Amino acid sequence: MSSATITEEYVNKEIFRIVSRVALERGVRAFAIGGYVRDCFLGRESNDIDIVVEGSGIDFARAVGEATGSYVSYFKNFGTAMLLFEGDEIEFVGARKESYRRESRKPIVENGTLEDDQLRRDFTINAMAFSLNPDDFGALVDPFGGIRDLAAGIIRTPLEPDTTYSDDPLRMLRAVRFATRLSTPDFKFSIVPESMDSMRRMADRLGILSRERIAEELNKMLLCDRPSMAFRLMDEAGLLHYILPQLEALKGVETIDGRGHKDNFSHTLAVLDNVAAASPNLWLRWAALLHDIGKAAVKRYDPQLGWTFHGHDLVGSRMVPRIFAALKLPLDDKLKYVKKLVWLHMRPIALVDDEVTDSAVRRLLFDAGDDIDDLMTLAGADITSKNPAKVARIKANFELVKRKLVEVEEKDAIRNFKNPITGDYIMELYGIEPCNTIGQIKEYVKEAILEGEIGNNFEEADALMRRKAAELGLTPCK
Repeated sequence: MSSATITEEYVNKEIFRIVSRVALERGVRAFAIGGYVRDCFLGRESNDIDIVVEGSGIDFARAVGEATGSYVSYFKNFGTAMLLFEGDEIEFVGARKESYRRESRKPIVENGTLEDDQLRRDFTINAMAFSLNPDDFGALVDPFGGIRDLAAGIIRTPLEPDTTYSDDPLRMLRAVRFATRLSTPDFKFSIVPESMDSMRRMADRLGILSRERIAEELNKMLLCDRPSMAFRLMDEAGLLHYILPQLEALKGVETIDGRGHKDNFSHTLAVLDNVAAASPNLWLRWAALLHDIGKAAVKRYDPQLGWTFHGHDLVGSRMVPRIFAALKLPLDDKLKYVKKLVWLHMRPIALVDDEVTDSAVRRLLFDAGDDIDDLMTLAGADITSKNPAKVARIKANFELVKRKLVEVEEKDAIRNFKNPITGDYIMELYGIEPCNTIGQIKEYVKEAILEGEIGNNFEEADALMRRKAAELGLTPCK
């Protein structure tokens, strides 16, 4: 074990002094461990502090709560407790050692020492601890060289990676997430080769994980600054096949008669990063990840046209519910949102390529509704090409489309379109029961508004409705 004194600023918090005092009074050892320690060395702000105690974490938390006058939340099933103090969230747990059965990631837990607790940690950079004990207050306890790995930008397991990943396969996804989350434009973290090799051997162990836990990790990856890195790493490690095989199916370039297509996997990840740079919206990032998911199913080669992906937007949108269900993602409005954006993601670009008519813009506004701004963000992120002149031209035209959207919305208020003519109004006016004729009339009025033949107001809609009803043989009953 290595131990070295660190700068005072890392433990210059009142909570640490209180913990130290309580540890002395109770005759136990206590340490700050994990992410807080790591983030101190990275110069990152952290308000989540984990305290490990050689003894009962719950009893120790109760004593700290009394010393600080703080309310303590207890999670007895997990043997943890938590309190808030001066803006920090402090969680307490007793030091423990773990052993695993191969068929489960649920460990057999026993009381242990700090050394036992550090051995069970996922990565060396998360196993570092600060002593909070009076005799060596602030000392770094780093038995696996986590500080060196942090400086080198590498993700390494404390034990042999096969043991670490077989015991808890979720750690494979955590390795990917940490490498992605901790990387910056100037300093990239990587997973050591022996860990990547181990992941390839252990990939099928993902099968013992709940889909909810996998989805939780995916969401955290998507919320990273450059989420593409996570999906490339999962692909390299052989994990993607077990998590999102539909995304893996987009990989590769096929060539016939000297004509190839772009790698849709790389394109998707470029779009994802573009969206991530523009918006923190998790579900918009999911839409970016899945926007071309239907391309593998519809890819065709036409001797005249080359490679085509006709209908991939519609096919992809129909795949979204199955993907969400398989990953236990929400099947509510979030699903509907992602499905809609995947379906519509081509429409703004189609307007760029064609003449931007008021009618086409009205229909886009009608179909997108309140999600039009997010759709435009996705469509703008989808403008990728190795030809800078082509990108510049499309982006210039895309700006025209955005201005047209604003103009049409201000004039026609289509974004949250509601037909001025309701079924109840038609039934009351003509004294008829519910029937197909009512739907036919309403559709006729809606189409006329979207085509710009009449304004989006009751007066013009009512006049048109009466003319159409007369054609269908209806006479007002009053």
